[in-house]
Amino acid sequence: MTYWLVANPKAGDGARGKDFWLAALERAGISEPRPVGFDDQAWTDLVCRGDVLLVAGGDGSANFGAQLCLEKDATLAVLPSGTANDFARNLALPQDPDALCALIAEGRSQLVDVAEFGDRLFLNAAHVGLGTLPVRKSERAGKKLFGRFSYGLELLRRLNAARGFRAEIRCDKSEVEGRWLSVAIASGAFFGGGNEIPEASANDGQLTMVAIKPRSLGQLLLAFLTVRLNRSRDRTGTVVQMTGQRCSVMTGKAKTVTADGDVAGETPLQVVCRPRCLRVIGKTVVSTAPRKTAS
Repeated sequence: MTYWLVANPKAGDGARGKDFWLAALERAGISEPRPVGFDDQAWTDLVCRGDVLLVAGGDGSANFGAQLCLEKDATLAVLPSGTANDFARNLALPQDPDALCALIAEGRSQLVDVAEFGDRLFLNAAHVGLGTLPVRKSERAGKKLFGRFSYGLELLRRLNAARGFRAEIRCDKSEVEGRWLSVAIASGAFFGGGNEIPEASANDGQLTMVAIKPRSLGQLLLAFLTVRLNRSRDRTGTVVQMTGQRCSVMTGKAKTVTADGDVAGETPLQVVCRPRCLRVIGKTVVSTAPRKTAS
């Protein structure tokens, strides 16, 4: 078994790069990982079944690692070094680098879902509408200064100018047509820098669609707080949430699609869930479903 370390030098503020993680891995007893680069990917042909791919970066970097691990039947180990790090939240990975590297050395793993669209995939979420703007418009300097909150700042800055777009959204047999401010299809329980999706997890075999209707800023904030504080679905009519193994977004005019923090194409968007197909390092998979109480 080989440990491969690929570190994205453009991730986050640049503080957790290759040398940072090499030192932490050494302290955990992983003394000879093979450092490789994103720019020259000839090494990917050498990855074998059972190897561990250590990916230092954000959600886009984890996306790259997931595609390679699925192709090679390898295990993905995420070293959170980006801005949002939502996939790491799905696994409740330790924030302390030494504790995380000790977990990797232990080798405990989980199987999680992957969302596929066309010949691509995502681990967290694909967005259409307002949710794509932080990816397309946020400046790197702003991400360094405000971290994951830069996504929210960009959205708030543009809310008053957003009128929404018309689309037909569908999950399995559920279908709704209307005007939307933003549509997200999520594979896990977190997106957008730590926002929780009620009643979801990264290994439940389901996709979750969260569609937001155009509303005033006050109504949007009320819906956001309702979901955030109560950890339940919005009942105000501002947010529509559906689940299914297949979800789609059909628009009259082509709209930009982003996935795991990168521009990924245009609508129509058709997504299929591949249940528990990716092996990842982690002790658990987080679920936001309400806990059942003993009767």
